[in-house]
Parts: sequence; structure tokens; C-alpha cells
Amino acid sequence: MKPNELWTGALCLLEKRTTAFSFEAWLQPLRVDESASGLKLCCPNAFHQGRVRDRFLQEITSCVTEVAANDINVELVVDEHPPALALVQTATPAQAATRKPAPEKKTTPMSKGGWKTPGKRWTGKQSTGSTQVELPYSFSSFVTGGCNALAREASYALAVGGQHGVSPLFLSSASGMGKTHLARSVAAQALQSGADNVVCTSAEGFTGDFLTAVRNRQMDQFKRVYRRNCELLVIEDVQFLSGKSSTQMELFHTVEHLRESGVRVMFTSDRFPRDITSLDPRLCSHMTAGLVAEIEPPDAHVRREILRDRAARGGVHIPPACIELLVSSLRGSVRDLEGVLIQLVSSSALLSRSIDLELTENALKKVAPPPVHEAALDPEIIIDIVAKFFKTAPATLASRSRRREILLPRQLAMYLCHRYTDASFKQIGRALNKEHPSVSNAIRVIERRMLERAPLRYQVEAISSRIEQIKVQRSSELQSRSYEI
Repeated sequence: MKPNELWTGALCLLEKRTTAFSFEAWLQPLRVDESASGLKLCCPNAFHQGRVRDRFLQEITSCVTEVAANDINVELVVDEHPPALALVQTATPAQAATRKPAPEKKTTPMSKGGWKTPGKRWTGKQSTGSTQVELPYSFSSFVTGGCNALAREASYALAVGGQHGVSPLFLSSASGMGKTHLARSVAAQALQSGADNVVCTSAEGFTGDFLTAVRNRQMDQFKRVYRRNCELLVIEDVQFLSGKSSTQMELFHTVEHLRESGVRVMFTSDRFPRDITSLDPRLCSHMTAGLVAEIEPPDAHVRREILRDRAARGGVHIPPACIELLVSSLRGSVRDLEGVLIQLVSSSALLSRSIDLELTENALKKVAPPPVHEAALDPEIIIDIVAKFFKTAPATLASRSRRREILLPRQLAMYLCHRYTDASFKQIGRALNKEHPSVSNAIRVIERRMLERAPLRYQVEAISSRIEQIKVQRSSELQSRSYEI
């Protein structure tokens, strides 16, 4: 049996034995390498590979063995040749048999500029008579790590409708951390999952549409797009709604209508709702009624994976030494990483020379932001903060007790050590007198429960706020010492 046929049969069994969300999020994106012996499954990135290995490999092996009627070696690898940045809607045999043809979409002008497609404020193209949707962003091209795992999983859950309590989803981060990538990926995935009317726009776009509708007396058409026909609403950069009372009032009623109708809603901003000046309290309440997720600056592991991913997608080879130089020199946003990478690759092409350390250093000098004096935190500091929050001692968290009042703070300490330090699982485990698998399992447990339990999210936010204060304080002291030197 060919590898592709074997995997197709195994997928049919896995679809019945796993939840719909797990199947779509983790198993469908796997690609078969037909050139390998046995069954070699390619994962979009290292984070995805780890999740599939830990959660599903045993079940995958069981299903593959059942289909093949003999033992088959299943290997998980990171995809070295990922597909181009386009979303291709793939269906399992069971889905393909029951799928209905998509209804024809018509263009309905609203003003002189007009709507391109009712309820679909999107710049991508959908090819006629094909299942391929060419959109500029996708979940497969989003590199995931501890700094953005919650935001990524919540976004995917919202896109496929696989998790209750996520909507409205509010993503917050500094500029260039991946909010737009996730917002557009949500819109793209929702279209692939069967939604016909997805509204993806910015706060400025919503304001412009609202004012145009008022000016031209076309509010009924405006509400048809944003309320009655809308299946998913994504609004980016809502911090620009500050001070626009009329627009805020209209958005409040729009979101209220959508929530009562069970329609999914997503917002992005460079700050939390409570920090947006002159934001109507009722609109702020709507924005925080679901899940609020923050995207942190990428750590060294994520920066490395982003550079490798972008280089591979562009068909460019960057020597490992150059990758490491970029990782150690750039600690800002994803946009900073991509900017330096473009500078490096363009210089290499224009000068007709291979990429080396000298060329990399020159690229860094020209476009890299100034170095950030950031204090590194040790696991012991994080553990001490968590222990004080729960009114206990670090030694108690490192004990062998399995009582709930000790187990949860210990798991949170492991999760936050992974999030705020560069310590390995082994180092984190050593600080809490635990083994490496216990740390990995605790991180997965906390990430899953944060999606399901609001009180836990509030606890994580409160502890994270204290950690950030310590981090800023230590960074300021480090900056002062550097000036003195």
C-alpha cells in the first residue's frame, strides 16, 4: 500500500477517534513524504511536531497498523519544504462525500467605492471552480512557541468554531508580533471551514464604512454586511477607536447583536481594552467577555524557527552560524527579524555573493534596531513570585505533594518559567525537584486549561504582571550600569 493511501485510511479512523478540533488543528496539516520508507509525516513546524508526538503518535501508530494489517514505523519530522503561502482546502473522504457546492457570490455596491463582496472585506482571491484559496496568511506559516501558543490555539479554535468561551477573542501585543498574521489566518481558515460571509477589516475601515453609510443613508446595507449576513467579524487595531464615540456606539450594538446570534468575533490591538483611552465601558466589557490573549516578544527558539521558516519558504540557504548571529542580535519584533532577513538576502542577490558572517554583520548594522538591555530572569525568581502569590514557600512547590493547592501553583510555576526564562525543561525541573516530562506535561495542562477556565487566566495575568514589573526594574538597573560603564 502506498504511503498516501495508508495515511488516507488512517485519517478516516483518526477522524472518528479524536475530537473535531484536535483532528483539524493537529492531524489534517500533516503531509506524507512518499520518498521515505515506512510512513514519514511532515509537520509544519517544531512546535506542531512536539504536540503531535506527545498527544497523538500512539493513536496514529495504532490506526496505521490497523489499516496496513501489519506493524508500520511512523516517523514525525519538521517539513523542510513547506507549501507556498496559500491555503488549500483538503477534505477527508467522509467530508468530501457530504460537502455541498459553495453558493455563488454576488457583488453588491454600497457606495461609489462599493463592496467587493458582501460581508467579505478581504483582499485575497478565491479561484473560480476550485477549492484553493490564495490568501496571504495561514496558520501553517505561523511559527508557534511559548510566547504565542495560547494566542495561536485560541485563534484556530475561533476559526473552526471548536471551542466555546473563546469568542470574543481579543489579541494584544506590541507592533510586529503577529497579530495581523493570526487575524488574517482566522478569516482565511473560517472561509476554508465553510463560512461564506467573513468580515475582516480594521477599526479605520469600520469607521469609514459607518460614516459612508450614514452620509449616503445606506445604514440598512451596512447592517446587512456587518450584522445580518456576517458569520465571523474580525476587527484589527481597535486602539484607533479611541475618542470616536459614534463609531464605538455602532460597534457596541453590532457586537451585541452578533453575540446574541452566536456569531464569532475577534479584535486585535496594541494594548489591552482597559488601556485604550476614551473607550466606552460597555464596548470594553464586550471585548473582554471572552478570551484575552497576549503575544509576547519571540524568545530565542521562536526567533530561530522564524528565520529558518522564512528562509526555507524563499528557497534561500542561510548558514547556521549566520542564523545564530541573527538570533542573538535581534530581540525585537517578528517584523524586525523579517526586515533584516530581507536586507541580507537582497544584498546577497545584488552583490552576487553567498551569505556569510561578514554580510550578515553588515545587514545588522544597517537595519537592526539598537540593542535592548534586557535582564534575564532565573527560574528561581519566577518560582519565588508564584509562591508568594499563593502564600506558600518555594520549598513547598518543590516538594513531592500532589495536593491540588500545591499541584496547580507548581504547574503554573513551570509554565511561567518556560514563558519568561530561557531555561530548558531539564533546568526548570531541577529547580522544582521534578523530571523533564513533568515540566512538559504541566505546560500543556496550563495552556489547555487557560482556554477553558477564566479564573485561571486571571491568575496568570496577575502573576505575569508582577513578573513584568520585576523584569522592567532589573532591565532599568542593567541599562543604568551600562551607561556608567
